[in-house]
Amino acid sequence: MFAKIREPDSIETYIESPEKLKKLYKRVLFVVSLSQIFGGAGLAAGVTVGALLAQQMLGTDAYAGLPVALLTLGSACAAFLVGKLSQSRGRRIGLSTGFIVGGLGAVGVVIAAMVNSVLLLFASLLFYGAGTATNLQARYAGTDLASTKQRATAISTTMMMTTFGAVAGPNLVGVMGNVATSMGIPSLAGPFILSAAAFIFAGIVLFMMLRPDPLHIANKIAAYQQQNGKSTSSDTQKADNKKGLAVGATVMVLTQIVMVAVMTMTPVHMQHHGYDMADVGLVIGFHVAAMYLPSLFTGILVDKIGRTAMSIAAGVILLLAGLFAAFAPNDSLLMLIIALSLLGLGWNFGLISGTAQVVDSTEPSTRAKTQGKLDVLIALAGASGGALSGMVVASASYDVLALGGGLLALLLIPVVIWSKKSN
Repeated sequence: MFAKIREPDSIETYIESPEKLKKLYKRVLFVVSLSQIFGGAGLAAGVTVGALLAQQMLGTDAYAGLPVALLTLGSACAAFLVGKLSQSRGRRIGLSTGFIVGGLGAVGVVIAAMVNSVLLLFASLLFYGAGTATNLQARYAGTDLASTKQRATAISTTMMMTTFGAVAGPNLVGVMGNVATSMGIPSLAGPFILSAAAFIFAGIVLFMMLRPDPLHIANKIAAYQQQNGKSTSSDTQKADNKKGLAVGATVMVLTQIVMVAVMTMTPVHMQHHGYDMADVGLVIGFHVAAMYLPSLFTGILVDKIGRTAMSIAAGVILLLAGLFAAFAPNDSLLMLIIALSLLGLGWNFGLISGTAQVVDSTEPSTRAKTQGKLDVLIALAGASGGALSGMVVASASYDVLALGGGLLALLLIPVVIWSKKSN
């Protein structure tokens, strides 16, 4: 009640003082970035050992892609719910709830490994996916108060901070495995202990510190501008917005399918060729670093040279990743590192350029809900890639999977060229 009484005065202050609004924008970026450090660490378990844990519990490779498929399916449901909750209650409530649910899911995975329950494992992975969805949706929070020329940079700033946790996580696989063993828990469940703590802490950071809520401020500012004739929305602009949403969604969906499919089966592929968990952690660490570390420069490039050029670059880089992975000698750790690094970089380019396009094409009054719906498509794309990846490798080979993913990524080029010609 107190917040509702104070908010109108606060809104007027931000409207009248661009300097104070700029200060709030920077504070929001800091808080979201802080949560992303912990959220990034929470991602590590599902990415690095999810497939291996399922392989161990099921005794077959054919369904090793199911963990990623399930957590991304859970991510799809969570993306919709977090987006809807954020639209009605603000980013603070939506994002903090999503992270905490993801943390509880990670706890469930640990329990499932202890009691050797495949059913509980699968159910828990669905909830764990909420943390993944929330970590991805947090990138939007930084754009609520950003100008058009700052949006990609804002997205990339929060994503870059994810690097610190996301790179540390895979490299702590061995350590957390030892910790789990010392507690009488299967070693492959160890990274999920880290995930539980990281996701829950990320949720607490957002709940305690994301005040005032940036989406509420953005909505009030947009309403004020409309009332004072400073904002218009013509039929042409609405048509362009629909086209922008379609293109942005396509870019993100295709990059997600390719990245998840190849990434999911890389640890299994490596294990079959004699690599140990330290090698797997190293390769995935480089991959995750390439997903997030270049973000700040990517955002600047997207804002400077445009969404279209960077989307095309994403397709080309993902093709190169597929070629390196497909033709790498089985005993070459370096080639796998290069392939997975390129895979992460291509995903980075595609996600940031696609996200910027989506933010450009939405209004604050419906932004969070629309973003949540689009992230459902991204999550479902990841679920499809994860589920099919194991089947492709079981029926053909890892090389076929990698090469097919690279060729699929080339579809980005005609899509963005079509959007350019249509304008």
